[in-house]
Amino acid sequence: MRRENSVWKQIFIGSIITLVVIFGLYFLALEDEDEKEVADQGVSSVEEVVQDDKNDTKTDGKESPSPSRPDIEVEYSSNEWVTNGGDYYNRRYSLLNQITTENIGDLKPTWVSSLGGSGAEGKHSGEATPLVVDGVMYIATGANDVFAIDAKTGEQIWVYNPDIPQEMDTVCCGWTTRGVAVGDGKVFVGLLDARLIALDQKTGEVLWETKVAEWEEGYTITSAPLFYNGKVYTGVAGGEYGIRGRVMAYDADLGFEVWRFYTIPGPGDINGDTWPADNDAWLTGGGPVWNTPSVDPELGYIYFATGNTAPDLDGSNREGDNLYANSVVAVNAESGEYVWHFQQVHHDIWDMDPANPVILYDVEMDGKMRKGLGQAGKTGWVYLLDRTDGTPLVGIEEKPVPQDERQKTAATQPFPVGDAFVPQAVTEEDVKNDLSSDFTGEIGSIFTPFWDVPITLKPGPSGGANWPPSAYNPDTEYYYVLGNDTYMSFERSELEEFKEGDQYFGSIFGPVLDAPVRGTVTAIDVKTNKIAWQQKWDTQAYSGVLTTKGNLVFVGHSDGRLIAYDAKTGDQVWEYMMDAGANAPSITYEIDGEQYISIYAAGNALAGSKHGDKIYTFKLGGTLPEGQVIKFPAKNTKPSEASTEGDTVSAKPDKGITVYDANCLACHGNQGANGHNGPNLQNSEVAVSREEVIARIEEGGSSMPSFKDSLTPEEIEAVAAYVVDVISPQGE
Repeated sequence: MRRENSVWKQIFIGSIITLVVIFGLYFLALEDEDEKEVADQGVSSVEEVVQDDKNDTKTDGKESPSPSRPDIEVEYSSNEWVTNGGDYYNRRYSLLNQITTENIGDLKPTWVSSLGGSGAEGKHSGEATPLVVDGVMYIATGANDVFAIDAKTGEQIWVYNPDIPQEMDTVCCGWTTRGVAVGDGKVFVGLLDARLIALDQKTGEVLWETKVAEWEEGYTITSAPLFYNGKVYTGVAGGEYGIRGRVMAYDADLGFEVWRFYTIPGPGDINGDTWPADNDAWLTGGGPVWNTPSVDPELGYIYFATGNTAPDLDGSNREGDNLYANSVVAVNAESGEYVWHFQQVHHDIWDMDPANPVILYDVEMDGKMRKGLGQAGKTGWVYLLDRTDGTPLVGIEEKPVPQDERQKTAATQPFPVGDAFVPQAVTEEDVKNDLSSDFTGEIGSIFTPFWDVPITLKPGPSGGANWPPSAYNPDTEYYYVLGNDTYMSFERSELEEFKEGDQYFGSIFGPVLDAPVRGTVTAIDVKTNKIAWQQKWDTQAYSGVLTTKGNLVFVGHSDGRLIAYDAKTGDQVWEYMMDAGANAPSITYEIDGEQYISIYAAGNALAGSKHGDKIYTFKLGGTLPEGQVIKFPAKNTKPSEASTEGDTVSAKPDKGITVYDANCLACHGNQGANGHNGPNLQNSEVAVSREEVIARIEEGGSSMPSFKDSLTPEEIEAVAAYVVDVISPQGE
C-alpha cells in the first residue's frame, strides 16, 4: 500500500512539474511575441520603444539591419514618369531633350481629354502630378477620382470613383490630392477622408483599403503616397485642426501598417523636451506632412518636411522649439527610426510651415561631391543641407529676433546665407504704393511677433513657397522654385479650448483686403544659394516646376497658360493658353520615339482660378484641331452632389452656407475667418453691404476671380445673405 501511495505521489509531482514547464514555455513565447509587436510599431510614441541616442541603430541589444539599398539605383526620369517627383530624389528633371529652346515653337497639342467633370466644382483644386508607366497615364482629380488613360492617345482605360463623405467639414484648403503612386502592379492613392487605397494597375479594382486616421478628428490626406521597396509611405494633413502629425509605412501587398513616426514627440521621446512638461500641448501639436517624401536608397533614409505647430498662431501654451514641426526630417526607411532633423522656424506663431517637397541632389563643392538636400520654405528661403546628417551645405546662421514673452517666442531663428526669393518685410514704401489710403495698423518683417495690436507682415502663411513642387536641374545646378509675395495681417484673439474636429488657430490672420498678390519664378544656384535669375508675376505662382535636359523650365499659370522658360537665362520661350487654371505641375515622357509634355488643368480653389477638368498633352508638330476634346463619361453624381444649376435657391443665410462652403471656404475660412488666400470677412467693410458683396462676387477683386459665370443669380444672392447676415455680425 505504501509502495502504491509512493508511486501515485511521484506521478502527481511529475505532473505538477510538467504543467509548470508548459506554462513557463507559454509565457516565454508570449513575451517574445509582445517584444516583436513593439519592435514592429516603430519608436515614436510614449508607449513605444524609445531610442536613447539619435545615431544609435541598436534596439533591445540587437543591431538593427542596415536600411541601405545600394542595389536600388536612382535614375533621372526619361521615357516614363514613375513617381510623383519624377524619381526617388523628387528632382522633377527629365533626360529627354527632343524638345529644346530652339524648336519649342513647334510644340502643339496632340490630345486633350475631359475627365467627365470630375473635380470641376468650386470646392475642388486640381493639383495632381500625372504618372506615366508602361504607356499608361494615371491621374487623380480634386474629387479623388483616379483615371487610367492611354498616354499616347488620351483614351480612358478605367476609372475609380471613391465614396468620399460629402459632409466632410475638416478640409483646410480645398478638396484636393497631389496624385498617386504606382508600383508592384498597383496604383496607390491617399484619399481626402484619410484612407489609403491600393488599386489593380490594369483594371482599377480595389485590392485593399486601410483607414489611416479619422477625418472627423481633423485628419486628411492630400499628398501623393510614395512606393519604395515593398512599402507605401504617406503622411497626414490637418495641422489647422490640432492633430498630432505622423508619417507611416504600409505593406504594399496587404496594406497593414509597418511603422509609424510621430512628427510631434511626446514626453520621453527624443526631443520631447521641446514641448512643455506641465501640459499635454504635444498631443494637439500639429506637424502635418503635406508632401511626398524623397528617398536615398544608398543611405536608406526617407526625407519629408513637416507643417505648422498647433494652435497655429498662439504660442503662449507651448513654450519651447516645438519639434519636429516646421522641420526637414530624415528617418530610417525600413524602421521609421529618427535619424536627424533641421528646424526652419522655431516655435512658429506665423503659420510659416514648409509644405514644399524635399529634393535630393548630388553636386561638387570645393572639389568634393556632396549629397545635397533642398527645401523651399514659406519663409522665402531655400534651405540647402547635407542629407547625410542635416548640416548646412551653404551657411545658415542663428540670429536674434524680436521677442514677446506672452507668445513665448524663440530667442533666435535660422537665417540662410544667400538670397530670399520673395520680400520678407513690409516697408513704408510698400504701404504707400500697395495699400489703401485708410490702411492702419503696425507693419513688420519676418519673425516679428504679435499680440493685441494688429500687424501686417511678409511673407506669412500664403507667402514664400507653398506646396507647388520645386525642381533641380543637374545641367545648370539651379534649384527652381515658385514663390508668392503677399501682405498678411495678424490679429490676436482669445485661445478657445481645443475641440476635436474644430479649427485650432489661436488667433486670426488673413490677406490685407485689395492688397496686390505677386509671384516669382526663381532659379537658385545651389552652390551659393543666390538668385541666378528671376521672373516676377503680377499674381501668385501656384502650380509647380518641370525642368528638362532640353534646357527648359515649364511652369503653369493661374490664367490657364503653360509657360516655358530657358533654364539657363530665364527668358520666356513659349506659352499655350488652356481653358482652366494651370495649377498643377507638368510632366514629360516618351512613347515610340516622341517626347510628350502633359499637364492637368483644372483650376484651384485657393488660387481663385477658373475650374476645369482636362488633361492637355503636347508634342512637336502636334496636329490636334482646335476645340477637339476626348470626353470621358460623366461621373454618376449622388443627389447631395448634384448640380444646382437652373434650380431656385432661396436667398436665406442658411441656404447660402452650402454655396459658401463649396466656393468660398478654402480662401476665406470657416465663418469668414482664417482663410489662406482671402481677407477676414468678419471685419470686412465690404461684407456689411449685400450690394457690395454681390458686386464683389460677380466682378472679383485683386486676387479673387469672378463667380458670375460659375454661380447662378440665386446662388449669389444666397451666399451674399450668408456673408452679410451671419458672418459680418461676428466681427468687431
